[in-house]
This record gives sequence, structure tokens and C-alpha cells, in this order.
Amino acid sequence: MTSGKTPPTDWLETANAFQQNLIQQWTQVAKAFPGAAAGAQPGATDPFAAFKAFMPQAGAANPFGMAMPTAGAAFPGMPAMPMMPAMPGMGDMFKNASGQQVSFDPAKLLEIQNQYLKDVTGLWNQGPAVKPEGDRRFASDAWASNPMAAFSAAAYLLNARTLMALADAVQGDAKTRTRVRFAVQQWIDASAPSNFLAFNAEAQKKAIDTQGESIAKGMANLLHDMKQGHVSMTDESVFEVGKNVATTEGAVVFENELFQLIEYKALTAKVYERPFLLVPPCINKFYILDLQPENSLIRYCVEQGHRTFVVSWRNPDDSLAKATWDQYIEDAVIKAIGVTQDITGAETINALGFCVGGTMLGTALAVLAARGEEPVNCATFLTTLLDFTDTGILDVFIDENFVKYREMQFADGGLMPGRDLATTFSFLRPNDLVWNYVVGNYLKGETPPPFDLLYWNSDSTNLPGPYYTRYLRQMYLENNLVKPGKMTVCGEKIDFRQVKLPVYIYGSREDHIVPIGGAYASTQVFPGKKRFVMGASGHIAGVINPASKKKRSHWIGSATKFPKDVNEWITSADEQPGSWWTDWAAWLKPQAGKQIAAPKTYGKGKSYTAIEPAPGRYVKAKA
Repeated sequence: MTSGKTPPTDWLETANAFQQNLIQQWTQVAKAFPGAAAGAQPGATDPFAAFKAFMPQAGAANPFGMAMPTAGAAFPGMPAMPMMPAMPGMGDMFKNASGQQVSFDPAKLLEIQNQYLKDVTGLWNQGPAVKPEGDRRFASDAWASNPMAAFSAAAYLLNARTLMALADAVQGDAKTRTRVRFAVQQWIDASAPSNFLAFNAEAQKKAIDTQGESIAKGMANLLHDMKQGHVSMTDESVFEVGKNVATTEGAVVFENELFQLIEYKALTAKVYERPFLLVPPCINKFYILDLQPENSLIRYCVEQGHRTFVVSWRNPDDSLAKATWDQYIEDAVIKAIGVTQDITGAETINALGFCVGGTMLGTALAVLAARGEEPVNCATFLTTLLDFTDTGILDVFIDENFVKYREMQFADGGLMPGRDLATTFSFLRPNDLVWNYVVGNYLKGETPPPFDLLYWNSDSTNLPGPYYTRYLRQMYLENNLVKPGKMTVCGEKIDFRQVKLPVYIYGSREDHIVPIGGAYASTQVFPGKKRFVMGASGHIAGVINPASKKKRSHWIGSATKFPKDVNEWITSADEQPGSWWTDWAAWLKPQAGKQIAAPKTYGKGKSYTAIEPAPGRYVKAKA
């Protein structure tokens, strides 16, 4: 391996020439962006010109009034020290992020200034010997062996730490501080030198080693992704729904304009008399629960002897542009419960809701309870919000102005594009779900490897505008669903105090969409018997954790004590090795009734015949 202190001369010369040429090319591209030329000096070569057009303008001074080099370089071949935006510019950025003028804690500001002075002096003194550490984006040998690239990466990391410290020093309420921190983190992640070919030493080295082939492949990847409308996270050509994902055998036995109901073929000679219905989120497609046989929760349910039914949501088109939350509850969730009863002849069924599917299932149970009906014997809620007090990072998007804007946008109906929703979720973890693929696909010319979960993640669904805005206002903004009598759905006042069935509630410890506190809050909503289990990992990986893999852990607490604070529950819970699936299966088994002979056909006589094989056509429709 070549030492970072003695890089080969030919590599440095080639890289520097290559970099300068790319900077000139990038500048020509940047000038094509609206507003980029307005902020640029004549003849300047600024690869960030297009990006800076959307950022606050910086003054001559740095945030702390320090006199730092702004032109030339202290070491031959090294760039000038990257500068931080001036405090007025910083104030503008923070104001834009929070929606109001912000102030900083003076004591923290002084502490940040002193630390920055110390760190920047140390960085400057290291010069060509500096190495960016602790960040996988700059971990390759190409960064360490190119002093110019290593210095720019180290300076970026220093400025990033300082910006986040400034965000933490903002004075204001919790929501303002969270918004500022989120916006600053987005800016930091987007402006990393690794995201630009002009500064990415690893991508430059690959271009040289492949004699430009990686750049040609990167351009081809970019054109492909522009055509398909999203950044490729996996090789999507490898997968086909019904062929190598969503392959559990079954048939569609009912359909209407909102959903198809799939019944799955029994894998045991006998099944439990009480059927099992799964309600997945309509924001995504149901086959996250049926990716592959070895990690399919649907197949696992069938293998446990449950006669299993699943709601497969239609991907809305213009014909559903005016569909409402109430329609989804009455004509989809409640209808699916009724059809499952009709087909099986069971007086009651067991049901599961995942994410917003759990929110809809809970709402349907409350509507039915208000009508004096109890068709569901027990319910499972996976990473579900019913009490929207703790919505995590998504709360940064939600306020009265945002909701009013969406309500005006969809006042006469319309569709919330699935791609917009997918982009929002991706930017909750931008380095992992956005910039990682921008760098790999376009700068390095790589094709991402096949990964079924990421294929599903890219297979987005639209939402009807009226459904979406009701969900935003009534739940995310006003949290009316858990306020007894405050929200009316399908003509009934919602009151979870009337929903007294046994419930199994699951939350993922590192979930960034449904925080563990939000999932746990449902223990305070249901008055009957309940069991709460926490799993390791996040929103998807925590749920899709097959028992056979024996991976991760789950935590189990008291069966009778559910303190209001989730942290108090976590402190008293016991860690168990492996998946939560086995604990859940043991809980569900006694709720399922006696065993009976497995059905030999799908549906029921002429009333409910097999329409088409699973997974059906609704799930195959693209947004």
C-alpha cells in the first residue's frame, strides 16, 4: 500500500490534471442552472455554483470573525482552506429551516468558536499529512493517498461538526431545534465532497484505472434512472413480482376498487378454525411481508397452521383521486374483515395491521365497536401509530401551514405521487438511501447488487389526496384519533376505550418512521389484555426478522404493568435472543381456536371463487 505521505508523482499529477478538467466541465454544467450565474464571479470555476444558488449568501468573514486564508494555499498542490458561511448567511439558513428568526446560546457559541479555532489550527498545521478518519465515505486508500482530497475531506468533516454544533446551540422550542438540526444535516450530507466527481478521489482513481469506462457507465446509469424516475438502489431487472418475490401460493378471492383479498394455500393438513387477516400499509405494497420463502411473514403464518388472508391494495390512479379515509376504512378494512368471515364461516377472526395498515385496522375496530360489533377476536399491531404524540423525525414536516397547503392542493381531489412519498422517506436517511447510490451509480459507474427489500422499497404507490390530507390533519397534526369522541369516521365517534380485545403490540428500537415511544404509546390506548414486545433494528428490518435466521434480539416486559414512559418499560424488560416471531406465534396460537381440516379449494362456492393466482394484478400496477 502506498503511504499517504509519499504518493506516487504520476498519480498526483494525473489526478490533479483530471480534477482540474472536471472542475471546468462541472462549472459549465452549473451555469445552466437557474440562478447559478447570478452568484458567480466572472471567470470563476466553482463546482458548487449550482448548489450555492439555493443557499444563503456568505459574507467575507467566517462565522467567528477569524482571519483565515481565502486564496492560495499553504502547501504546494493543496487547496485553500474551505471556508464556513458567514454568520448572517448561517442565520438565513437556520431561519429558512425553522420558519422563523433564530438565536443562539451565547455560552455555547463561545465554546463552539474556541473549539473550531483549536481544530482548524490543528488541521492547518497537519497540512498534507492529514487523513480523514471515522467516516466510511472517505475510508478508501484513494482518499488517503491523495493529499488534496484528504485535506478537503478533513476540512469538510470539521465544518460539518461545527455546523451541527451550531444547530444544537439554537434557542427555541423542541420542534424548532429539531427542524434546524434536520435541515442542517441535509445540507451537510448533500455538500460532502464525495458526492461530486470533481472532488471524489475514489471515483477519479476508478476513472483513470478503467480508462474512463466508469464515467461512461455512470452516465448510462444516470440516463437510465432519469428515464425510470428514481435513483436505482438495486438491480431492478432481476426481480419480478410473482416470479421471485411475492411467491407464496394463493389466489385472489375478492376484489373491489380499493383492494384485492388474497387467500393463501394451506401448508398443513389442519388449520385453526379462526382465520387470520393481515392489513399491510397502503403507502407501500404488501409483498414486504412476502419477499422470499425464507423471510416471508405470510408464509410463516401459513406454516403455523393459520388460514391466512392478506389485503393487497390497489395502486390508486385518477379514478381514485377523490377516495377518502372513511372509504378505506369502510370499503376496505371492514369489508375485508366481513369477507374473511363469509368465506370461512367463522364468527370472529384474528387480524394484524402493519404501520399505517395498523392505524387503519385500529380505526376500523373502533368504528365496529361503536356499532356494537366485535368481529375481531384479537389484533396485532406492528410498528403502528395510534397516538401520534411521538412521530419522530417526520414531525419536522408537519405544521398548520404545511397541512393547509396540502388541503388546498387536494381540495378537488388528486393523487399524492408515490415517488414524492418515497423521496421523503429516503431523505430521512440521506447518506444511506440517496447519496450512497448517487456516488456508486453515477460517479463510479457501478450497478447496485440485487436486493429484494430495496426492490420493494423502490416499488412505490400513490395515495388519494383526500385520504392523505385527512391522515395529516386528524392524526399527525391534531392527534385526534386517540381523543375519545373527537374524530368521526364512517359516521361513528372513535373511542378506543370501547375496543377491549386482546392485543399484541410490536415496536422496533431503531425505527425512524414509527419511533419506539410512538409504538409503545398504544399500550395506553387499549384497555384490555395486551403484550408489548420491542425488537432490534428499524422499521422494516426489525419486523422482517425470520425466526429461522436466529438474528438480533427482542425484549419482553411485564404482562400487566405498562408505565406511561417507554424508557421505564425498557429498563425493566428482559432481552431475549433471536426474532420476536416465535413469541408472537406462541401468543397467537391460543387465540386461534381448535384445529379443523384444511380447505381444499380457495374461497367459498360460487360466492367467492378464485379470480386469479396470487399475488394478483393490483400489486403489479406501477405508480
